[in-house]
Amino acid sequence: MIPRHPNDTVTIAPGVLLTIVRRAVLDVAGVVRMGSTPGGVDRWLFRRVPAANGVQILVEDSSVTAHIYVVADASTNLREMSVQIQKSVERSIRELLGMKVESVNVHIEDVFFTQPAQSTQA
Repeated sequence: MIPRHPNDTVTIAPGVLLTIVRRAVLDVAGVVRMGSTPGGVDRWLFRRVPAANGVQILVEDSSVTAHIYVVADASTNLREMSVQIQKSVERSIRELLGMKVESVNVHIEDVFFTQPAQSTQA
């Protein structure tokens, strides 16, 4: 084992965090694709990782808050899918990066129907 020096540091690029979160979300059953992150004025007062592909991340004192924007399959139980997204994202950040997760907020922007709705005309 290599001894650690007290001044050693590890830096993780913001894009790595976004990629890990995005992959964790897309692996959840029922997620069709990532949604769009909202634009507008930056209302965060803390260090925020740039948003990309349906993910907004806020990092404060090595603690992560994530906002996830998804489009879901219409046949999926949306509550169960959202809980699975929260668990998957939290586990990935904790296990791969060793960071504390403050919260994972899931925003379902739309649902995707694989087949067109049937007409009820007689």
